[in-house]
Order: sequence, then structure tokens, then C-alpha cells
Amino acid sequence: MKLSRIAAISSSLLLGAVLALTGTGQAQAAQSAAAVDYVALGDSYSSGLGAGAYISGSGDCKRTNRAYPALWAAANSPSSFAFTACSGARTNDVTAGQLGPLTSATDLVSLTIGGNDAGFADVMTTCVLQSETTCIARVAEAKRYVDTTLPGRLDSVYSAIRTKAPSARVVVLGYPRFYRLNGSCITGLSENERAAINSGADHLNAAIAKRVADHGFTFADVAPAFTGHEICSGSAWLHSVNWLNIGESYHPTASGQSGGYLPPFRSAA
Repeated sequence: MKLSRIAAISSSLLLGAVLALTGTGQAQAAQSAAAVDYVALGDSYSSGLGAGAYISGSGDCKRTNRAYPALWAAANSPSSFAFTACSGARTNDVTAGQLGPLTSATDLVSLTIGGNDAGFADVMTTCVLQSETTCIARVAEAKRYVDTTLPGRLDSVYSAIRTKAPSARVVVLGYPRFYRLNGSCITGLSENERAAINSGADHLNAAIAKRVADHGFTFADVAPAFTGHEICSGSAWLHSVNWLNIGESYHPTASGQSGGYLPPFRSAA
């Protein structure tokens, strides 16, 4: 047998083996993805407030299929998907009303929580309606709450999740910075106010990330994905003040969910 023919046969066998292994790997990956039991918890940043097309029956929770949990589920076809995130939720709302779907069989959990506990809505209302000095003082007050009270509240949520879903991979996502500094849009806020609000978001994210690490969970930072898409960026993925629908103010748009939240979650899940 000529060497060229031997080489050709060897190449064919090798190629066949590679294709077989690749096919097996793809099948195993698909089977693994399909076997995931996924539960999505949290506040409005997980329910999808601001993205529109809210699910009938979700009421004030404002859940939508445009939110990152539903987008991930649609792309990955998990064996089960429970979506209990609710607009306005605080830490005690998660522990009291959202953990029902969690079981020892749960494989994946996602969560955003802490912003409402820290007074997110009141901070923004204060900054929009009152003076720069009052705004900056209110942000400082929220930071003190994040330092003193929020860690214990986060611990309660994270411990409850681990108790009910001991084997789950838990991904806790943070919050975006709201403003592009030195931007060119008119928001009614000074540059100092915008910088203070961004600093508050960073402070909150750092506190959440610390508690997440201490519980052995995974923190997914969304701030990098939103960079260049803040309010005043010219390509915002966040609503500014919407006087016609005030609840959607300072929440991600549909693009913010698909471009700002989904990629970090997909990388961490």
C-alpha cells in the first residue's frame, strides 16, 4: 500500500473520530443545557420593568419576556424555568414571596436585589426635585445604609436561597451606572449630582459583590456592558425621567436587558 494511500486512510479515520467526538460533545452540551432547572428572582431589573410588553397576569411585578431571565431561557430551553422576580421587591420580599420554586433540584438561580432596600427610588426623586446639596446628601445617606444595614439583609436572602437550593449555581447581577459624565444631554441634574449617583451605584455594587463572594456565589458586573450606553451617552439603554410612566424611569430598556444584562449573565451562568 502506498504511503499516500495510508496517509489518506489515516486522515479519514482521524476526521471521523473528531467528528464523532464533536457530535458527542455537542449532544452532551445540548443535553446539559436542557437539563437545567432555572429560577429567576429579584427586583425590577430582573423582572424587566422598562422593557415593555409585560406578561399578562404579572400585574405590578411587570415581568416581561424581554427581561434577561426570559431571554436566557428562550435561548437555552432549560427543563424548567420559574420567573418570580417582581418590580419594587426588597430583600424581605424575595425571602417572603419568591423562593417557592427553589428545590434541591434547582441548578441555576439569578437575582438582582438591594437597590430598593438602599432607597433607589427616593434617591432619584430627591435628586430630580431638590437641590444639588440635598441630592448629594441623600446619596451619602444611602451609602451609609449600604455599609451598615444592607449586608445583613443580603446575607438573609443568600442564606435562604442556599438552604432551599443547596446545589444551585447562584448568579447575582449588579446595577448599571446611570450617567455618562460630561455628556451632552439635558437631564435637569448637575454634573456633581450625576457623579454622586454613579458613585452610589458603584458603592452598592461593591457591597453586593462582597457578600456574594462570602456566600460562594457568582457576581456578574453589568457596568462594563452599559459603558457607552448610559443616560447622556447618545445611545442610552436606560430610561431617563419619564413623566408619563414614572415607574420606568432609570430602568433598562429592552436593549438594556438584551445588551446590558443578558451577556454578563450568560457568561456567568
